[in-house]
Amino acid sequence: MLVQVDHLMPHGFLFIFLFSSIISTNIIHACNQTESSSLLSFILSLSSPPLNWTSLDCCHWEGISCNHDGWVTDVDLPSKGLKGGNFPLSLGNLTHLRYLNLSHNSLYGSLDQSAFFLSLNNLEILDLSYNLLSGELPDSLPSRNMIRMVDLSSNHFYGVIPSSFFQEARNLTSFSVSNNTFSGSIPSTICLHSSPLIKLLDFSLNKFSGNISPGLGQCLQLQVFHAGYNNLSGLLPEDIYNATTLEQIALPANSLYGAISDRIVNLTILTILDLNSIGFSGLLPANIGKLSNLKLMLLYANKLEGLLPSSLMNCTKLIELSLRFNNFEGDISAINFSSFSQLSKLDLMNNNFTGMLPTSLYSCKSLKAIRLSINHLKGQIQPEILSLKYLSFLSLGFNSLTNVTGAMKILMRCESLLFLSLTSSFVGEDMPSDEGIVECDGFQKLRLLDLSHCEFSGQIPGQLVGNSSKALVFRLVIQPNFSIPDQISNLKNLEILDVSVNHLSRKLPASLASLNFLKSFNVSYNNLEGPIPRSTQLQSFNASVFEGNPKLCGAPLPNECRSINGDGGDNKNHQDEDQNGHQIPWFYISVLLGFIIGFWGVFGPLMVKKT
Repeated sequence: MLVQVDHLMPHGFLFIFLFSSIISTNIIHACNQTESSSLLSFILSLSSPPLNWTSLDCCHWEGISCNHDGWVTDVDLPSKGLKGGNFPLSLGNLTHLRYLNLSHNSLYGSLDQSAFFLSLNNLEILDLSYNLLSGELPDSLPSRNMIRMVDLSSNHFYGVIPSSFFQEARNLTSFSVSNNTFSGSIPSTICLHSSPLIKLLDFSLNKFSGNISPGLGQCLQLQVFHAGYNNLSGLLPEDIYNATTLEQIALPANSLYGAISDRIVNLTILTILDLNSIGFSGLLPANIGKLSNLKLMLLYANKLEGLLPSSLMNCTKLIELSLRFNNFEGDISAINFSSFSQLSKLDLMNNNFTGMLPTSLYSCKSLKAIRLSINHLKGQIQPEILSLKYLSFLSLGFNSLTNVTGAMKILMRCESLLFLSLTSSFVGEDMPSDEGIVECDGFQKLRLLDLSHCEFSGQIPGQLVGNSSKALVFRLVIQPNFSIPDQISNLKNLEILDVSVNHLSRKLPASLASLNFLKSFNVSYNNLEGPIPRSTQLQSFNASVFEGNPKLCGAPLPNECRSINGDGGDNKNHQDEDQNGHQIPWFYISVLLGFIIGFWGVFGPLMVKKT
C-alpha cells in the first residue's frame, strides 16, 4: 500500500499544480473593477437596446476584450443602436485601450476634452464614424505614437484641424474626417512633419478652402487621397505626382483650375482618377494610356477639349469612363472601343463628337450604360447592339439618327433595358406603325421611355406603349405627337405620363381609368375633347394638368359635361354627322328627291302609255 501511495503522490502534486494554475489563470483574466465601472457608467448613460453584459467579468461582455492582465483592450460596439451619452468621459479610464469602435450609432459629445485623449496612450484604432459627435478636435492625438487609424467621418465636427494634432502620430496610416464641417486649409504637410507612414487621407465633404499646399509628395506610402466637395482653389500642386504609390485621387466639385499635368502618368498604379466638376481645361495628356491600371476615369463637367488621345485605348481595365460636359471633339467612330473589355459605363454626353454611332462599342460585352446624347452623331442603331446583354441604360438624344422604326424594332428586344432616351433624334420621321413592330414582344423591363421633341407624324402605335401586359414602363414622354392609344392601359405599373404640348385630339381613352399607379400625369395644351375618364387617380390631379384643352369636361375641371338627354338639339346635330365628322347635306338630298318624284309623276304615265 505504501508503494501504491508513493506511486500516486506525483499525480497528486500534478493535480494540485493544475488546479492552482486554473485558479491563478481565472484571477489573471478577471476584469479590472475600475474599468468595469467605467464601462457600466458609459452604457448606463445611453438609451439603447440591451447588450449581453450579464457576466460578472466585463472581459466576457459583448464587444469587450481584455489582455491577460484583465485590462480592457478592445471596445467593439458598432451599429448597436447606442444613443446619447456623455461620451467620451468615462471611457477615458480605459488606459490600456487599443481598439475603440463605436461607429454607426447616435452618440453625441465632444472630443475636445484633454482627459479623454491624454489617458489613452495605447490607443491604436479609433473609429467614431457615423455618429452625432461635434465640436473641435483636440490639439493633439495621444502622445505615445501608438495611434494608427482615425476615422471621424460623418459627424458634426467643425473648426480648423491644428497642425499639432498629428505631431505625435508617427505611426498614423489612415485619417478620415469626411462629411463634417471642418474649415481652413487641408493639412497637406502631414507627411513632412509628423506622419510619414500615412496611406489614406480623406478630407471630402467639408468646408476646407484655399490652395492645396505642397507636401503630399512627401507621403511616400500614400495610396488614397480624397478631398472632393470642398471649396479648394488654385492649381493642383506638382509634387503630388511624386507620390507614386497613389491608387486613388478624388477631388471632385472644387474650384481648381489649369491643365491636367503630363506628370500624372508617373502614377502608374492609379486605379481611380476622379477630377470631375473642378474647372480643369486644356488637352488630355497624350500618353494618358500609361495609366493602364485605371478602372474609373471621371473627368466630367470640366473644360477639357481636343481629340481623345489614341493611347487612351491602352487603359484596358477601365470600368467607367465619364467625360460628359466637356468640349472633346473628333470622329467617335474612329475610336476602337473594343479594347475596353471590362467597360460597364460610358458617358460622353454633351461634347462635340461627330461621325457615325460607333459599332466597336458592341464588342464591350460588359456595358450596362451608354450615354452619347447631345453630340453631332449620325447613323442608325444596328442589330449588333443586342449582343450587349446587360445594357440597361441607353441615351442617344439630341443627335441626328435615322430609321426610328428599325431602331424600335431592335431596341424592343434589348432584354435588360430599363431607361431609353431618344429625345430630339429621328426628327420629322413617321411614327413606327403597329405592323412594323407587331412581332416584337419587347420592353419587358423598361422604366422610362423618352421620345420627346422628335416631331413625329402619325399615330402613337399601340404596340410601342402596350404590347405586353408584363411591361413595367414607369415614365413615358412623347411630344409632340397625335393621339393616345387604348393599349396604354397595358402599362399597369405606369407612374408618370407626360404627353403635354402635343397635337393630341379626340377623347382621352377610357382605359386611362385603369392606371392605378399614376403619380404624375400631364395632357395639357392639346386638342383633346369629351369627358375625362372617371377614376380615383385622374380626378386626384390638379386641373392644371388638363388645361389648354377647351373641349375637355368633367372633374377635376370646373366645366361639367352636358347630359345627352338634356341636349336634344345638340344630339340631333351630332346624329346628322357621318363617321368622318362631316354634316350630311339634307337640303340637297330633298331637292334631288323632289326632282326624281316630279320627273316620274309627269313622264311616268306617258312612258307607260307608250309601252
